[in-house]
Amino acid sequence: MTSDLTVAIHAAVYLAHKNAPQSSDELAANICTHPVRVRKLMAALCRAGIAVSQEGSEGGYRLNQDPRRITLRQITEALNVALVESKWQSGDPEMTCLVASGMAKEMDKIYHQLNEQCLESLNRLTLWDLLQNLFASQPHNIIMKKKEEQSHENIR
Repeated sequence: MTSDLTVAIHAAVYLAHKNAPQSSDELAANICTHPVRVRKLMAALCRAGIAVSQEGSEGGYRLNQDPRRITLRQITEALNVALVESKWQSGDPEMTCLVASGMAKEMDKIYHQLNEQCLESLNRLTLWDLLQNLFASQPHNIIMKKKEEQSHENIR
């Protein structure tokens, strides 16, 4: 698993919590990473329809769906990352020994099965689940009120 997945999930959870557009600088400050990295990952989430970006002084990124419906699997698939992989393979397919020539293929099957199991697990977790865990002691603060909602409350 790459740290890109962590950054993308963090950004999406933060967007759900803030309930208002956030710039890449604002997201990067909360995630503790570089804004360029955030923009790259948010572009993938936008292409997948999970988030949208808007231009202008009130612009930034925001979620395009209810956080109760966005699964961690959707974010994983938007980034096209493998959860379990190995860049190195043992053996040599040209060797006559069946172990040496076949182990890489067997390990690839295992990695594929592990990825499928991980994706099934991530399909059961939503951004809302993470927010509930994070704000278990402050459930009233899970989603921040928008500025206009706060203004209406102040008028009352």
